Amino acid sequence: MAKKIPLPTMLTWFRIILVPFFVGVYYLPDSLLAMPNKNITATVIFLFAAITDYLDGYLARKMNLESKFGAFLDPVADKALVAASLVVLVNLHRTFVFAAIIIIVREIAISALREWMAQLGEVKSVAVAYLGKLKTAFQMIAIGFLLFDYRGYGIDANLIGNLFMLAAVILTVVSMFYYLDQAKKHFNN
Repeated sequence: MAKKIPLPTMLTWFRIILVPFFVGVYYLPDSLLAMPNKNITATVIFLFAAITDYLDGYLARKMNLESKFGAFLDPVADKALVAASLVVLVNLHRTFVFAAIIIIVREIAISALREWMAQLGEVKSVAVAYLGKLKTAFQMIAIGFLLFDYRGYGIDANLIGNLFMLAAVILTVVSMFYYLDQAKKHFNN
């Protein structure tokens, strides 16, 4: 008999499954869905996925369902969602290429660092810190505003999104150096 997948893990898998649907919205013909509606639809999908990011961790802790697989899968889902979003936003000319490159390269580098540290048995040295969570929050807020792309009533979602993106890039670089500093004593091993 197959083992039932815990709810937090199902939410994480669902977040991964949402990524191609989120990206696909922008490939629908304009005759089927006009750009303002694409923006709203993509923003709703993205926000729903971002909420599942919070929920899966909360439920795993609350229901005592934390697992090594869940701890592995959650950042994969996060990185897939953020990377896909950044590629879409750069393609739509809503944010800067340098921001996307810095964020994506940092995510790959820190994932590789965590994998290497896990092989050394030192995974706690580079466990997610508050700075990393703050970086993620700024990224999610930036991406939400940039996807929505609303201008009116004195609100410029693109400007607000890019201000958050700039802060996210700064936090991305700072957090990368923080994690590298945590791991530096193991570099010569």
